[in-house]
Amino acid sequence: MRIPEHKIEEIRAASDIVEVIGQFVRLRKRGKNYIGLCPFHNEKTPSFTVSLDKQIFHCFGCHAGGNVFKFLMDFKKISYVEAIQELASDLGITIEYESQQSEEQLSEVEQLFDINLVAAKYFSDILLNEPNGEIARNYFGKRKLKQSTLRAFGLGYALPGPDVFVNHLKKKNVDIEKAVYLGLITKSESGKLYDKLSGRIIFPLFSPNGRVIGFAGRVLESSDKSAKYLNSPESKIYYKGRTLYGLSFAKEEIRKLEQAIIVEGYMDLISLYQAGIKNVVAVSGTAFTDEQAQLLSRFTKNVVLIFDADSAGVKASMRSIEILLKQGFNVNIAALPEGEDPDSYVNKFGADKLREIVKDSKIFLEFQSDIFYKQGLFDDPVKMVEAIRELVKPVALIEDELKRTLLIKSIAEKFNLREKLLEDELDGFLNKFKRERRQEQRIETAEVKSVQTTTIQQKKKISENLVVSEIEIIKLLYEGDRNLVEFIFNYLQPDDFEVEEHRQLAFLIFNAFNENEEIQLSKQIEKIESQSVQSYLLEITLEKHRISSRWEKMDSYSEKDILYKIAVDSIKRIKINKIETQIALCRQKLKEVKTPDEVAEILAEQRDLDLNKKQVESTFNISLKLKQSS
Repeated sequence: MRIPEHKIEEIRAASDIVEVIGQFVRLRKRGKNYIGLCPFHNEKTPSFTVSLDKQIFHCFGCHAGGNVFKFLMDFKKISYVEAIQELASDLGITIEYESQQSEEQLSEVEQLFDINLVAAKYFSDILLNEPNGEIARNYFGKRKLKQSTLRAFGLGYALPGPDVFVNHLKKKNVDIEKAVYLGLITKSESGKLYDKLSGRIIFPLFSPNGRVIGFAGRVLESSDKSAKYLNSPESKIYYKGRTLYGLSFAKEEIRKLEQAIIVEGYMDLISLYQAGIKNVVAVSGTAFTDEQAQLLSRFTKNVVLIFDADSAGVKASMRSIEILLKQGFNVNIAALPEGEDPDSYVNKFGADKLREIVKDSKIFLEFQSDIFYKQGLFDDPVKMVEAIRELVKPVALIEDELKRTLLIKSIAEKFNLREKLLEDELDGFLNKFKRERRQEQRIETAEVKSVQTTTIQQKKKISENLVVSEIEIIKLLYEGDRNLVEFIFNYLQPDDFEVEEHRQLAFLIFNAFNENEEIQLSKQIEKIESQSVQSYLLEITLEKHRISSRWEKMDSYSEKDILYKIAVDSIKRIKINKIETQIALCRQKLKEVKTPDEVAEILAEQRDLDLNKKQVESTFNISLKLKQSS
C-alpha cells in the first residue's frame, strides 16, 4: 500500500520541526533559528541548527541535515514510510493508502518490507498450525514459552528441504531476486534456488516501529556442520549494528521505568518479557555499537547489563561499558550466578528474584574491580598498577566533570591512593581521547565535507564576487517565494551559473516552479541525491555563508524590498561578470592578432560588450525602482 503524495505533503506541512526535534534535543533560540548539541555525533559546542521558517535542520559539525522526515529516519533508525506514519499518528492525521498498485509503483524499500512480511507470516503459520511444525513447538515448549508469546514475537519455523520456501514465494509471486538479496533464499552458480533457513526456528527482527526487517534462524540441534545461527545479511532495511532486538516491544516500558535492561540473546529477552520484565532489549550476538547506544538513548540514559556469567559475557560487558559511557549513559552491571544466563535464571527462580538482582546491580567500577580481584590482578603490585589504570580509563569517557571527579575519589578511597595520582592518569586518558576524537572528526569532515567556496574557486578559478553572487541567488530561490523565483528566472537560467553545484540547485527549483510544485526547501531537499550538495545547500541557507553584510545595514527597507535588492544586485553582478570575462578575452586577443582587419573586428566586439554592460546596469537600476514602487 502506498501513501499518496498529497497526504505526505499534508503531514509535512502540519509538522513543526522545532517541536519534533525538541522532544529529543535540548534547543535554545539564537536569532531566527534554534541550536543544540548534535544527536548524531559527540560535541561540546552546539553546531546543530534547526530553522523554524524553513523547517529544516543541519549540523555544521557532522553535516547531518534535512527535513522533519529525515531527522526521524536518522535519529530513530526507521524508514521513510515509518517516519511519515509516526508523524501522522502524533498529529492525529489519518493516512488513506492508495491500493491496486503494480509492483513498479511500490518503492524498492516497501517491496522489501512486503517480502519480509510474507516470509514472517509463512514461518509463523508453520510453527503454530502445521503438523510438520511439531518439532519446533516441542523445542519452544521445553524452553517454557507459551503460545501467546510465540505469537507476540512472531516466532516461526522453516521446514527442512531444499526449496519448500522457494516454492511458497513463487506461488505468492514474490520477486525472487529481492528474496535472494534479503537472504531468505540463496542461488547457486548454476542458478538453482535453495531455502536459506531450512530446518531452523525463526526469530523475526523488527524495526523500532515493529516492521519486519530481517530474520535469525537457529538450528534445533547443535551440529559441527552448520552454524548455530544464520542472520539476514545487511540490506536497505536492515543494519545489524543499528538494531536492538525487542525494542519495538520494550520502548514504552523503558520510558515508563526510565531504565533499560540489556541482555545478549533472543531467548534471554523473550523469557524475561514473558515473565513480566518488559523493559529489556538484546544485542543479538553482536558487539554493542555506538549506533545501538544512540538508538537506546532516545528512551533512557539508565541501563543495567545482564550478560552471561561466562568469560565471553564478561568481555561483552566490558566492551559495552565504554560505548555506553561515551554516549552519556549511567551504567550498572547485574551479576548472575556462575553457569546461569537470564533465560535459565528467570525460569528457575522467577521474575521477582531477577528484579532483585537488577535492583542490586553494581556501578560499572565496582563490577570491574570485582572481575580484577577474581583474576588476581590485585595480588601483584605490577599487575595492580595496570588494573587501576584500566579502572581509570573508562572514567575518562564520561563527559560530566563532576561525575568523573566523584568516581576518581571513590577509586582513591577504595585502594587507599592519593587522588592526585589518579587525576594525573585521568588527564592522560582525557588528552588521548580528545586527540582521537579530533582525528575522527577530521576524517568524518573529510568524507562528507560540503562544497566550500574556496574549493570551488581553486577548481574552477571563479572570482569570489561571482561565487558570492551565485550563493545569494541560490539562497533566494530556496526562500519559497514564487514571485521572487519568477523574477529571478526572468533574467537568469540555470545554465547561467558557473558553479556546477549551483547549477544543479537552480535546475531543481526551475523544474519545480515550471511544474507548479511547492518550492519550499523542506520539500525540495528530499530530491537532492548528492549528500555533499545537500549539505552545502543546508549550510548556505542556514547562514553559514552569510549574504553580503551591507544588506544587514538596510534597516529602513522592508524584508521583501531587501530580498529584491539582493536579487537585482546579484543578477546584475553575474551578468556583468560574464561580460567582463568576454571583454578580458577580447583584450587578450588584441595582443595576439596581427592584421588591421582582425584588430578592427575585436575592437568592434569590445565596444558592443561595453555598451551591453551599460545596458545591464541601466536595466537593473530600472528593475529595482519598479519593484520598490509595486
